Amino acid sequence: MQTEAQRRATSNYRKKVKQLTIRFYPNSDADEEMYEWLKSQDNTTDYIKKLISADMQNIR
Repeated sequence: MQTEAQRRATSNYRKKVKQLTIRFYPNSDADEEMYEWLKSQDNTTDYIKKLISADMQNIR
């Protein structure tokens, strides 16, 4: 059981977390293929972050 202070701390932390949503549409073969590829990765968040990081390094 959490104390009131722990609940407040958790709430404050969650307000700082940033989140994005991506949609894959069923009527698009390309979207379906990308979705299946992404879901086949062990850790989708880590995979996407590595792609972004590599892209940022290529731009600099």
